[in-house]
Order: sequence, then structure tokens, then C-alpha cells
Amino acid sequence: MTILPGFLSLPDRLADGRKPRAVIYAAGHGSTYPGQDSSSHALAADAIRAASQEDAGLVEHWDFDLGGPLFDGQPVSCIDVGDLPTTLHDNAVNRALIEAKTRAVLAMPAVPILLGGDCSVTFPFLAGFADHGPVWILQIDAHIDWRDEVHGERCGYSSPMRRASEMPHVAGMVQVGMRSVGSAGFVEIEAARHYGSHLVTAREVHAQGVDAALRHIPQGAPVVVTLDCDALDPSIMPGVAARTPGGLTYTQVIDLIAGIGKRGRIAGFDLVELYPHSDIDGLSALTASRVLVNVIGTIVRQT
Repeated sequence: MTILPGFLSLPDRLADGRKPRAVIYAAGHGSTYPGQDSSSHALAADAIRAASQEDAGLVEHWDFDLGGPLFDGQPVSCIDVGDLPTTLHDNAVNRALIEAKTRAVLAMPAVPILLGGDCSVTFPFLAGFADHGPVWILQIDAHIDWRDEVHGERCGYSSPMRRASEMPHVAGMVQVGMRSVGSAGFVEIEAARHYGSHLVTAREVHAQGVDAALRHIPQGAPVVVTLDCDALDPSIMPGVAARTPGGLTYTQVIDLIAGIGKRGRIAGFDLVELYPHSDIDGLSALTASRVLVNVIGTIVRQT
């Protein structure tokens, strides 16, 4: 079995005992619904790592997205520690592994960056922040993920924001990028609104800019950002399970990320729902890789 280098060929530990600012790890499986197979999503992290290798030797070069080199002229401060040993349909164990790893990274202290996997990995990732609240959530997604249960599973990919709303350490959430029709019915929309979630459609962002979402985040707030790849328009992110026109642009997504770094700080980040089997010429993996570069660069630059 070929073992891929880490994202951007980043090491799995820093020299001289230095503490990392951010730690990347992957979880291929979360809470899969009975009779379904999430194995295709489990290939996402390696696809993103592979796409990043072309730029692995360029981390000291000027990055026009960031206004300077990735690590802002400082030594490398992000590591990639590989994949958690998750197993298809071993849902409770998978959730425990993801939550425990997130807690361990936060205890370093460092910013956890999780690569999924489908949206079901988001629930235990958020649960890992229980001792580090209150946090806000910025969900960038085509869907609101507020189903209470599907096929008897309450922690599947349709439910992470519903479960997050029940977490006492979550102070509030902004959900941005929604469009078209999805699994949410009237009941789910009303539940999200009753909780106080700020729902910002993709159309609103196109018309008003990213401040349509950022203005709802309190100044100075720690924010966990969860990015579902189907939030981006399929013209640049075709590798998703449910392509929907009218999505966010790459620039809008990295402006949301940079805006969080300036308005508050990124406390954690996950990227989910890349579906490599639907990708076209590696475009989705490349786009996801570039988004992740912007996340790392923003974390490096925030206080």
C-alpha cells in the first residue's frame, strides 16, 4: 500500500519540540446510515493530499490569496498526523475516535483541522470543543443539516447542525450557501429559525457579498468553520454527491475564511463531503486543497 505524503508534504511533527499552530487529521467514516456505504467519501483526504503535492515545494513562495507566503515568513507551524482508524458502520467507535482526537489537539493547544468523510464526522468534531466553549459555528453548505433522525440514526450526515444546536458550548451559528431543494422540510427550517440560526442563502452572498454572513458573528468570537464541498458551485467543485447550480465561488469561500480570521478567530475547521468518484480531472480536489491552504494561512496570521 502506497502511503501518501502529508498535505503539502507537511511533517507529522515539528523539529526541536516546537508546538504546531494547527494539526491536520482525517476521518474517512463517521455515522453511516444502515444499508449505505460511505467508502467513496473516505477517499477524499488522500485526494486532497495528492492534489496539494504540486505546490508542496512552493510554501515559501508568495501566495496572492494570503498576501504573502503561507507561513508568513515564519517556520512551518502546521502538521499532518494522518488518518484515524475509522471503520464503516462502526458509528459509535468512529465518533469516539474523532472527538478524542479533537480534544487532544485542542489540549496541545493547537487548531484542529479535520478532513472527512461525509458530514457525519462534523458532529463528533464539534463535540470535541465541549471544554473550549463558548464557540460559534460557521457552516458553509448547500444544506442546513437539521434532520432530527434518518433511518433511526440521529448522528448521520443530515443531522450535524441539529445536534450542534443541542451542545451547551455552542453559542450560536451562521449557515451560509444554501440553495435549491434538499432534505430540509418546513419542520427543519422552523427548528433552525427557532434556535436562532442565521440562514444566509448563496443568492444573498452573490447580491450582498460575504458580509451578509460575517456580520452575524460577534467581534472576537472563536469560530468553528465546517465546510461542505457542495457549498461551492459545481463549475469548480463537481466532485460532490449532489451537484447544485448557483453555489459560492472560490473567492467568496476564501473571503469568508479570511473574514473570520479578522473578525474573530478560527478555532477549528473541517472539510467534508468531497466525493472523488464524481470529480472531473481532479478539479474538486485541487479546489479543496487551495481552500485548505487559505485556512492554514489564516490561522497562522490570527492572534
